[in-house]
Amino acid sequence: MPTLLIKAADTILTMDAARPRIQGGSILVRDGWIVQLFDTPALPPDIEQSADEVIDARGLVILPGLINTHHHFYQTLTRAVPGAQDQELFDWLVRLYPIWGELTDEAVYISTLTAMAELILSGCTTSSDHLYLYPNDATLDAQVRAAQQIGLRFHVTRGSMSLGRSQGGLPPDHVVQREDAILRDCQRVVEAYHDPQPGAMLRVALAPCSPFSVTGDLMRETAALARSYPNVMLHTHVAETRDEEQFCIERFGKRPAAYMQELGWTGPDVWWAHAIFLNDDEIRLLAETGTGVAHCPSSNMRLGSGICRVREMLDAGVKVGIGVDGSASNDSSHLLTEARMALLLQRVKHGAAVFSVAESLQLATQGSAAVLGRDELGTLAPGKAADFIGVNLHTLSMAGGAIHDPLAALLLCAIDRVDLSVIHGRVVVRGGVLQGIDLPALIARHNTLAAEMVARHRA
Repeated sequence: MPTLLIKAADTILTMDAARPRIQGGSILVRDGWIVQLFDTPALPPDIEQSADEVIDARGLVILPGLINTHHHFYQTLTRAVPGAQDQELFDWLVRLYPIWGELTDEAVYISTLTAMAELILSGCTTSSDHLYLYPNDATLDAQVRAAQQIGLRFHVTRGSMSLGRSQGGLPPDHVVQREDAILRDCQRVVEAYHDPQPGAMLRVALAPCSPFSVTGDLMRETAALARSYPNVMLHTHVAETRDEEQFCIERFGKRPAAYMQELGWTGPDVWWAHAIFLNDDEIRLLAETGTGVAHCPSSNMRLGSGICRVREMLDAGVKVGIGVDGSASNDSSHLLTEARMALLLQRVKHGAAVFSVAESLQLATQGSAAVLGRDELGTLAPGKAADFIGVNLHTLSMAGGAIHDPLAALLLCAIDRVDLSVIHGRVVVRGGVLQGIDLPALIARHNTLAAEMVARHRA
């Protein structure tokens, strides 16, 4: 079994209440798992000599890898598109649906690699993604290939849309699918790719897109299908905008949260994206049922959707994690920045003393791990998966801040990229360089595909 030793880090932030900070510590990893944490740079000689690889971590702060609970990777192809820059959600979707209808399998693969590269360099070691439309030859399999190539721990969700505009939904008819075809492919990808075991690098969740793009029947049948397999979770957008709330009241006679409850879409195997427009009773419902929330602050600000009640959710015991959301509604995939945005947005709403830096970092680590049902992730301790990142404390942007408090500096100072990333014991970023990916070539092909797609649908 290969062993990796991370030696003599300036600071290890474990996010574990039993042992929160270790100065000058080291981490021993074997076969993808943390074996031991040392609280001194002076190690027994046999430890260092027996390691297959030793990384000198002096000058770095080491912390658990960040976890992204909501994204749409394909949307990297439609960042900053004219006609969608100053729109709220429904009009933004109407502008972009036709462009997304140009997706191909290659476009899904290239955009997935692009988004994953950006996420990894920003500190992400585990991500979910919500691919909910499959025009032309687009497949979920393309995303799986990309994840296996780049080395990101991946919760891929088989999204779906079945309620076209002619049936009262929002998407144009040509980008929706038949419900029987959706359910068949959901079963296929679960059986082909889902790994329910602890430490899994790949899990599948099922994810009908939203109340305004699928039917209630599809929601119910999808939930039943997911629950017939171990650890297959359920994901969808809920209560993101006032428009969605009005749609649900007019079409179903109830608010979005009540509609989800009626359909069986609450429970510890369910997480909702956004969940902005929830009242106190609905927040209690989430806490009582164990339903998780993916908080996407930048997207919520970008589209003018609103401010999620994260403070109230945490106080009520709701599981809350961080999501960068689609790269056309953010328009970034920088997860450490997203944790910073969560901190600042709650302070705008409640005041500076009501939401701490540590709480925001916990959202992106322990909180997101809980939302995705991964108790082996989110903290650094023996027996946990070896997913962690290292940030250089001795940079211009960290000058001063890292000396006073490295944890606070991670969110209050500016960080371009991480210097080290280890995912299940494998080094995927070394010296700030993503390993095994030709980034210039990837970016060039991505930009070519993006230009071709948008050129066919000028605003």
